[in-house]
Amino acid sequence: MTLRIRISWPAGHTTATLEETPTSKALAGALPISSTARTWGEEVYFDTPVSVPVEDEARQVVEPGTVAFWTDGDALALPYGPTPISRGDECRLASPCNLLGALDGDPRILATVRDGDPIRVELVY
Repeated sequence: MTLRIRISWPAGHTTATLEETPTSKALAGALPISSTARTWGEEVYFDTPVSVPVEDEARQVVEPGTVAFWTDGDALALPYGPTPISRGDECRLASPCNLLGALDGDPRILATVRDGDPIRVELVY
């Protein structure tokens, strides 16, 4: 089973396909959510009402466009390029994050998200 979500902010939106994981199921159960976007280098992250443990497959270095869940901050993390702790061009998250899936389109659209923007996540049917 895969889930599709839509992520919207004032300047745009994107969709993502999530694999079936304990974290993605918990997130789906909390949708729709509204939050405030934060940026960290070329990563957008935002708080969610979901709190889950780190999964065995958690990773710190991921591909651009990965949909990850930062368990330390109960936040979705959406990297699209280097962060302040990246080595070279890699997407290095603050700590190992649970992997949920990937954005469906070009992850560079996240560059239009501004720190402090309202952001909304909802299921796509």
